[in-house]
Amino acid sequence: MGNGEDGGGAGGGVGAVLRAPLAARTWREFGYLLSGLPLSVLYFSLAVTGVSLGAGLLVTFLGIPVLAGVLAVCRGFGHLERARVRTLLGVDVADPAPVRAKKGGALSAMGALLKSGSAWRHVLYCVVHFPWAVFGFVVALVFWAVGWTYLLYPLWFWVFPAFTDQPGLQLFQNGDYSYYLDSPAAIVLTSLIGLAFTLATPWVIRALTTIDRVLVGGLLGPSRLDTRVIELESGRGVVVDTAAADLRRIERDLHDGAQARLVALAMDLGLAKEKLREDPRAAARMVDEAHGEVKTALRELRDLARGIHPAVLTDRGLDAALSAVASRCAVPVRVAVDLPARPAAAIEGIAYFTVSELLQNISKHASARAASIDVWKAGERMLIQVSDDGRGGADPESGTGLAGLSERLDAVDGVLVVDSPAEGGTRVTAGLPWRS
Repeated sequence: MGNGEDGGGAGGGVGAVLRAPLAARTWREFGYLLSGLPLSVLYFSLAVTGVSLGAGLLVTFLGIPVLAGVLAVCRGFGHLERARVRTLLGVDVADPAPVRAKKGGALSAMGALLKSGSAWRHVLYCVVHFPWAVFGFVVALVFWAVGWTYLLYPLWFWVFPAFTDQPGLQLFQNGDYSYYLDSPAAIVLTSLIGLAFTLATPWVIRALTTIDRVLVGGLLGPSRLDTRVIELESGRGVVVDTAAADLRRIERDLHDGAQARLVALAMDLGLAKEKLREDPRAAARMVDEAHGEVKTALRELRDLARGIHPAVLTDRGLDAALSAVASRCAVPVRVAVDLPARPAAAIEGIAYFTVSELLQNISKHASARAASIDVWKAGERMLIQVSDDGRGGADPESGTGLAGLSERLDAVDGVLVVDSPAEGGTRVTAGLPWRS
């Protein structure tokens, strides 16, 4: 069995090598390298000329608009390069953040361009890419031309005249001695050398285009800072939306629960007060019912306060709080918390509400017989794993509560991984940054 698998793998590898020279990917990448040279000449010429001219004119006001114009043109070149990489290399490089002026007007727009790190990276790309494009163009074209020319030598060697009876390519001449590739052995050897070059060409081209991918992604894509700012803005939006949703939930629970009961309680006490003289027994019965309503309202207020931030979490920490919420679950839950210290209050609160949400899902949807909660610290992260033996098939992409939970965790650089096979059982792992 082992030899058969190895042979199959080797056969597949040999087949891939033999097919590579004719693969569409190889031709696209070769076209990318060929088209890169004339474009890079244009980029380099305009960038160097424009920056030099603008820098020389900075002693006057004309240097500022010239430099801003060059930066804008280079950003346009970046759009073209990202499109080329997307079309020919199959790499989708995101557009950098747009340059936004704080105020309207041409001067503000030029100032924003001059202060844009992304625009200057585009200029750097136009300068750096030129020598690399020349190198890639020459190497790819030489390998391609030598490989196919030598490989097909048996088909065209007869076009060269020779002083011998058979035509062939003359390699060198030293006085009266000349050497021609005209013998059958020399022709076969030349074709084999061409085959080696032809088979190596796709991998050489892929190595060259790998550098292009790195250059485009590093200089023409969004910077790490821009990406981080976008993530933080998105996380801030999620936090704001989540807070608004929580406020609406609290308002709804107060309006539909405790507030309604307190209104009914006030009405019942008013009726009891009117009947106190006429029918003391009926008044006592109504007061007794009102007492029950007070207990129910207090319980609902206590549950609502616990949902906002439970006192046990603040007083005794995550272990006690998770044990308390597990005791209210519809199925038996095992709780194991192994932390060297208490995490930051914000992280502790998010962990608690994450587990609470997952246990609610288990109670409502899982049809499980048992569940477990494990919390531990791994490196610079706190990991939370909630498992159950119930019905599987949970999918965060289906727009369920897991999707909202994942967005909440993303807002604090957390992650949520769901493993829920269709045959049953669900394991949800959440990772939060450790802050003590």
